Amino acid sequence: MTKSTTNIEHAVTVRNVHKNYGDVQALENMSLDFPRGQLTSLLGPSGCGKTTLLKIIAGLLPATSGEIIVNGTPVTGPGPDRAFVFQDFALLPWASVLRNVAFGLELRGVAKSEREAIAEKYIANVGLAGFENSFPHELSGGMRQRVGLARALSVDAQVLLMDEPFSAVDEQTRRKFQEDLLGLVKNENKTFIFVTHSIEEAVYVSDQIAILLPRPSRVSEIIKPSGFRHKSADHIRRDPEYLDIVDNIWASLRSYVE
Repeated sequence: MTKSTTNIEHAVTVRNVHKNYGDVQALENMSLDFPRGQLTSLLGPSGCGKTTLLKIIAGLLPATSGEIIVNGTPVTGPGPDRAFVFQDFALLPWASVLRNVAFGLELRGVAKSEREAIAEKYIANVGLAGFENSFPHELSGGMRQRVGLARALSVDAQVLLMDEPFSAVDEQTRRKFQEDLLGLVKNENKTFIFVTHSIEEAVYVSDQIAILLPRPSRVSEIIKPSGFRHKSADHIRRDPEYLDIVDNIWASLRSYVE
């Protein structure tokens, strides 16, 4: 019998997670809930364990101790309920955009006509219609990152794990990506876990922000921007609450910046 997850408030739960690399303790007693259908950003100084936590949730790294629960089931490794969007695109250089986006479905044995129809839908959703037969070397960095996002969406995972996905693109493209991400969170009904170094970006895109302290990392504070979330993308950056939250987070993190 398939387990129903619709009544589980949190899509992902991290409980008392520790992670050691030899004698180095990266995470210490990390506990955090990720609300279903929302975007949570992991924000903190360099080396504070943001990517480590993301990879543990993905099942790509084992925790030293503690538990990760996704949709009511403990994580023991990678699974189809989670998809990872990498910082460095991680595309197949020899494959077309269509083949790259459909690749996860191909690995799952989905028939070619079905997987290509699904891939075409998400290629269009991320603004790349007309580039289905292009190859990664023919695309800009921003376009390659859109391919990576379309690939993650196409497998219909309920949890999308995004490791600084916009850091390799220019500022104009990054702002457009942020606006597009707000639309995806609203329309896709998925849970997004988003790693970023940018305070402004975290406040702009997030329903919840987890501030992580330097190694050994643990949660310092949970911030839930709310007053401006209903506003249009153009108006969020000028909202007084947005500006105040950015300033307050910077004040709390300033002492950890070398």
